[in-house]
Amino acid sequence: MNAAERLLRSGPPGTEAVVDEYRDRALPLVEQLTGKGFRDQWEALAGLGVLRLDPPEPGPGALAAAAPGPVTRSLAMIEGIGLAGADPGVVYAMASQVFGMEYPLRAVLPAGAWRSVARIQEGRELMCHALTERKGGSDPLSMDTRATRDGDGYVLEGAKTFITAAPVAGLALVFARTEQGRSPFSLSAFLFPVATPGVTRAEAFAKTALPGVPMGELVFDGVRLDAGSLVGGEGSGLALLSSTTTWERALLLGYALGPMRRTLQRLTDWACGRGHFGRRMGASHQVAARISDMALVLHRSRTLLYAMAARLDAGTPTRRLSAEAALTKISVSEDYVRLTEHATALSGVRAFIADSELPADLHSPMAALTYAGPNDLLRIGVAREFGLPVEN
Repeated sequence: MNAAERLLRSGPPGTEAVVDEYRDRALPLVEQLTGKGFRDQWEALAGLGVLRLDPPEPGPGALAAAAPGPVTRSLAMIEGIGLAGADPGVVYAMASQVFGMEYPLRAVLPAGAWRSVARIQEGRELMCHALTERKGGSDPLSMDTRATRDGDGYVLEGAKTFITAAPVAGLALVFARTEQGRSPFSLSAFLFPVATPGVTRAEAFAKTALPGVPMGELVFDGVRLDAGSLVGGEGSGLALLSSTTTWERALLLGYALGPMRRTLQRLTDWACGRGHFGRRMGASHQVAARISDMALVLHRSRTLLYAMAARLDAGTPTRRLSAEAALTKISVSEDYVRLTEHATALSGVRAFIADSELPADLHSPMAALTYAGPNDLLRIGVAREFGLPVEN
């Protein structure tokens, strides 16, 4: 292992071993899955255990002590399959499922209800998170989708849009209004099959960012839901949303670690070998500075994400992590953009040629600035933590 590899493997040995294991296990699958659709890729990668929350039984003695916690292990698995070259859209969708839905839901669902949906860990069924509406998503208390009491159940009316995996998901976590006004108790969350009568899927959107994962809309027209579809108590939707959002802001960008590392390695190898003005390109101080800056943002991003995973493994409540999660999401997403900008500067026109040795995906890093809340709005929330009377 050279010095550069050691620099990018700054985590505990047990965590780095998981990254290596899942990179090595995913490598042959990535080759086999070239040209395959989203569902084929999802099921193959899920077959590696990437979606499972409970780690295997640790070995004896020192091996048990070195094993990472379950959240850290999940992050390492996500990084590993991304490092193997799995489609970033599929890796993003897996990170969203694990961190944005599985972990928060397991914490609030009764054991029986969790067992009924735990099959998602095997990859046989997907779950989608339906919050955003056409009129906006960053202000959940302005939503129009409504669940009205009807006997022991509810009738759901409305529509949600820009939902990752909606065109292929079997289960939907849907947030709806159960009271008028902007009370923090006016929203509720429901978990139910997308195949429920009255639910219509719209066609998938044509996307420029993360095209490997489908995104779409769900329309609800008189959807009858039984009381068992309610997650938590009526009026607890905003609390659940705060939890899922904190989890996503803390760890969703883990999907980018693999692509960031691959880009850095590819550019480093190219700069070391390419002739430029009678010398190797890497001999230029400007090139060296850009490569170093790419390593800096990757190191910073990796450190922040694994620190958040460690906090969650330690049992820190999400309500105490909201500001740190927002700062982590801002930092990693903006560093992803910076790394890509450096890569395009070094690659030149090759960055914009699809079949070149150095193609660059510019849309996906830019899109990361909006996931789990636009960074500009997250900055406002952080400022409020410091006592500033700032409004949206």
